[in-house]
Amino acid sequence: MATSLKNLSSHTGKNITDISGKKFGVVVAEWNSEVTESLYAGALDTLLKHGAKRENIIKKLVPGSFELSLGAQWMAQHEEIDAVIVLGCVIQGDTRHFDFICDAVAYGITEVSLKYNKPAIFGVLTTNNQQQALDRAGGKHGNKGDEAAITAIKMLGF
Repeated sequence: MATSLKNLSSHTGKNITDISGKKFGVVVAEWNSEVTESLYAGALDTLLKHGAKRENIIKKLVPGSFELSLGAQWMAQHEEIDAVIVLGCVIQGDTRHFDFICDAVAYGITEVSLKYNKPAIFGVLTTNNQQQALDRAGGKHGNKGDEAAITAIKMLGF
């Protein structure tokens, strides 16, 4: 879906489940921290607004987006974690590095979800430039962190 057609922070109220007893692991990349910490703030706010308890939200940092898959796996392997939210930002550069990282992270997060049979939510921005990332991390297009949190909540209600 094109972000220009939808604000990332908008969602329907359908399939919102009670998450007061659910535990969330949130894995955040340190690289592009101005963006990723904004994504985390959005996700945290959304989880709390929908009934999650702060003590049931565990944040772990990894160095960069490539490490998000392993961080998500470490979170998901704990039985008490009900859903994992993965937040990162990869900005296009002058080389194909962008493509390799984006593909690896998308595949890795999917594998974690399937291996542990629990939601592992891909909240990774893949943008052409810094401004696009900021626009999607609390800027004019909303916050992908909000969207990732809502996705986790809805998947728990599946």
